Amino acid sequence: MATTTGATTSEAAASAPNGAGGSSVSGGHGGALDAVLKPSVAMPASAVRIQGYDFNRGLDYPALLASLATSGFQASAVGQAIAEINRMIDWRLSDEPVAEDETSYFTPEERAGVRCKIFLGYTSNLVSSGLREVIRYLVEHKLVDVVVASAGGVEEDIIKCLAPTFLGSFSLPGAELRSRGLNRIGNLLVPNDNYCRFEDWVMPVLDEMLEEQKTQGTHWTPSKVIHRLGERINDPSSIAYWAYKNNIPIYCPALTDGSLGDMLYFHTFRNPGLVIDLVADIRSVNDQAVFARKTGMIILGGGVIKHHIANANLMRNGADYAVYINTGQEFDGSDSGARPDEAVSWGKIRAAAHPVKVYADATVVFPLIVAETFAKKLHKG
Repeated sequence: MATTTGATTSEAAASAPNGAGGSSVSGGHGGALDAVLKPSVAMPASAVRIQGYDFNRGLDYPALLASLATSGFQASAVGQAIAEINRMIDWRLSDEPVAEDETSYFTPEERAGVRCKIFLGYTSNLVSSGLREVIRYLVEHKLVDVVVASAGGVEEDIIKCLAPTFLGSFSLPGAELRSRGLNRIGNLLVPNDNYCRFEDWVMPVLDEMLEEQKTQGTHWTPSKVIHRLGERINDPSSIAYWAYKNNIPIYCPALTDGSLGDMLYFHTFRNPGLVIDLVADIRSVNDQAVFARKTGMIILGGGVIKHHIANANLMRNGADYAVYINTGQEFDGSDSGARPDEAVSWGKIRAAAHPVKVYADATVVFPLIVAETFAKKLHKG
């Protein structure tokens, strides 16, 4: 109903002074004030304050990397990953009380020498990238114990010993690249000639393996095949070479899913009969976890390598430490995008663990993580 001035009742109430039809401070406007200035509970003394790096301190790279933990968002996830990996590296059996089932021959010195077994997994694109050199460093210096790679993670390492990969662009048109014999991996370019060189190199190795199978009864598994490739490439820039030198197994449950599979296919026509046993390797990789006192997982990317490591750790009721680095999301139900807590539900990571997932491109963050973990400890001696 209109007032004598033509304003509505509600407009008049809103414009009226306190006590004359308007709301009090404790009412309408006061309610807004209460909503905006909601009192806070006191933060606990252990709460982490957000603070980034101050470049007025100069260029102090260790301090810059340390500041990631208190910067928030994925920077803090990187800081948490650094802490989790350092826990893997630092653990010793001597840190734990003597268990009832522990054999009597473990002296204090021997207990101090029993370390966490670290599983490293990575996808092929990361070996195509410059992350190959970071992974090679870890294997070269025996900083990881077990490796799981995709087929491309094996072959791209060998191929880079034969011919280089080049920087391109994500936007290069596929049809034009195809006409020029150039294969695109993201913003990387691999000339098709590289794979021709790989065929020329690997076929004699496959012939040699088949001959050993026939004459010596050699029982080939994917990890034994990769061990032989590392031996024959004899190139210190190679991950497989250092895995061979240091007797670090590289498992590849999908060995045929890549150029190496193409070569095995072609080999069945040229010189048929080579048999590669997957079952022996599943027993071997699972036993790596079952007989370990503690295990840690560092998984770069997703897919089969991620699940293969996690499933091996299921056999011991879960890994004690875990770091995932990938850009996958969980909303499609894929294992690739699943957070560590999903693995906890399956028994692949222990319920008492403190796993970390970093949502980031591993080529950006993993070198920084290695710098603050494995490399720092190695260079400090």
